[in-house]
Amino acid sequence: MTEIIDIRAREILDSRGNPTLEADVELATGNVGSACVPSGASTGSREALEMRDGDPLRYKGKGVLKAVENVNTKIRERLLGHDVEGQAELDTIMLDLDGTDNKEVLGANAILSVSLASAAAAAKDRKLELYEYLAELDGSPGRYSMPVPMMNILNGGEHADNNVDIQEFMILPVGAETFTEALRCGAEVFHTLKDVLSKQNLSTAVGDEGGFAPNLASNEAALAAIVESIESAGYVPGKDVYLGLDCAASEFYRDGHYVLSGESKSYSSEEFTDYLDDLVSRYPILSIEDGLNEADWDGWAYQTKKLGGKCQLVGDDVFVTNPNILTQGIEAGVANSILIKVNQIGTLTETLKAISIARDAGYTTVISHRSGETEDTTIADLAVATAAGQIKTGSLCRSDRVAKYNRLLRIEDYSSALFKGMDEFRR
Repeated sequence: MTEIIDIRAREILDSRGNPTLEADVELATGNVGSACVPSGASTGSREALEMRDGDPLRYKGKGVLKAVENVNTKIRERLLGHDVEGQAELDTIMLDLDGTDNKEVLGANAILSVSLASAAAAAKDRKLELYEYLAELDGSPGRYSMPVPMMNILNGGEHADNNVDIQEFMILPVGAETFTEALRCGAEVFHTLKDVLSKQNLSTAVGDEGGFAPNLASNEAALAAIVESIESAGYVPGKDVYLGLDCAASEFYRDGHYVLSGESKSYSSEEFTDYLDDLVSRYPILSIEDGLNEADWDGWAYQTKKLGGKCQLVGDDVFVTNPNILTQGIEAGVANSILIKVNQIGTLTETLKAISIARDAGYTTVISHRSGETEDTTIADLAVATAAGQIKTGSLCRSDRVAKYNRLLRIEDYSSALFKGMDEFRR
């Protein structure tokens, strides 16, 4: 047993300049583990609730001093003296202390900061890499794999100030032999895309996740620009590099219709699925995330039947990393993949449970960042530890995104984890 002797939190800034939490967990051995909490822009209605102060005189109401206080008092008092390696017990104590399904009493951001910092402290105390310790918690030690990076190189929707409705246009370099080569491929396509946009006199300013955010004639124009960039960079679309979309469709769902304001078009649920089906037939799209509104479960079932055999359908807002909701979705035939965001559910234990349920059901898993990120690289280790196979952590610029990629480069350099590329999508 290694006893927790201190827990402390502080208010820091995320990549958008908004406050978030960092927590430290100190052990009797002198080891300290730290973790920072991300924050999303487009959020599912059933996500665990982060606690904000609401004081308009501080950070426009976005301060997190109340959550910091909850860590430094209530959570600290309950966890001092406990064994840091009892991750499930620590998380259960915090969940019971909060007492709500959505963690609104203590704040999911407060709980998560301590949950992740505890794992970091335990790994350090055991002289293990974080991914090694997380694999033990997952019950899969030694089953490591390097994830396929899903690189968001063109931003729209809530992640950019432009007229593009679909939130993310991603590249998936599945043809690479290693993660290192996949990252190089992505970087080369990203830089080539800048040249392609510049030649069209389009903006090369970047959005929250580091992708370019130009105004375009249509959502399809974004796909065409990326395909051109893949080819110009010397790669083959549909072989070396595939495309991925995050529609974030809940963000443009209005009165039962999917409204693409940038194109002045409106679709019913089935019509929007048909729209996506047409894009899949003409572009090498391998993955579509949140292709419908989170509450449109009948539409999701239709979309899964129509597109599920053609590409990966990832549930983000529809599942919110919640094991119970995921189980319901699996039974209803919704999607065939889940996006994993640790702050959507609020504890490491619940996150690992969601991954396990997805794995047992044959769903693929995608470990994901949030649009408001920090230098914390826990999700990189989580992707390797659970052999998730895929990671979403933004574009090839902005240090908050690149930090995760660099962590993965280091892991590949000194571990036995293999990069499986296209095999990750054939489960």
